[in-house]
Amino acid sequence: MKDVEIIKNIREFVVNHSDDDDIHGFAHVQRVYDLCDKIGTELKANMLILRISALLHDIGRNNESSNTLNKNHATISAEISKGYLKSQFSCLSEQEINQILHCILAHSFSNKIQPLSLEAKILSDVDKLDALGAIGLYRTIGFTIRNKGGIKQLINHLENKILNLKNYLYLDITREIAEERIQIIQDFYNKIKN
Repeated sequence: MKDVEIIKNIREFVVNHSDDDDIHGFAHVQRVYDLCDKIGTELKANMLILRISALLHDIGRNNESSNTLNKNHATISAEISKGYLKSQFSCLSEQEINQILHCILAHSFSNKIQPLSLEAKILSDVDKLDALGAIGLYRTIGFTIRNKGGIKQLINHLENKILNLKNYLYLDITREIAEERIQIIQDFYNKIKN
């Protein structure tokens, strides 16, 4: 099976198993995929591994609310991805699947798994970048409201997570992109904090 066909099939699977929202739904996955594609091409990453990982990185979000073991969504995403990839793509080697699973497991800020490969670092950084800037601000406000929070919870989320994301970026190229995006968040924070 050609790489293009693999990606097409996985994209269809993800669309059919993602929420239709801007916070963690397919719109987020598509933004992450597009920026991973751009950065990965520039840094000469393994694009098949990176593209598959970007598409599947949040596939476990649908199962997170019914998660009785309190597993991180990245762990759920990796479990779903492993079964799906093994059953549908015999053309992928065990090593390739393991590389994809590592990228998925390591992308989450709260999963606290160090990304070891270039592809895992790109996915981790790009996922964080989508939480910054105007889109990131929109997502943060939407997430707070969806979880029945108000201004106090929004400020707390900004202080404890969003404003610190820049400190967890691995690559120079993503740190550069983050500079402009973090300023949007910082300006908003400074205005609502007072």
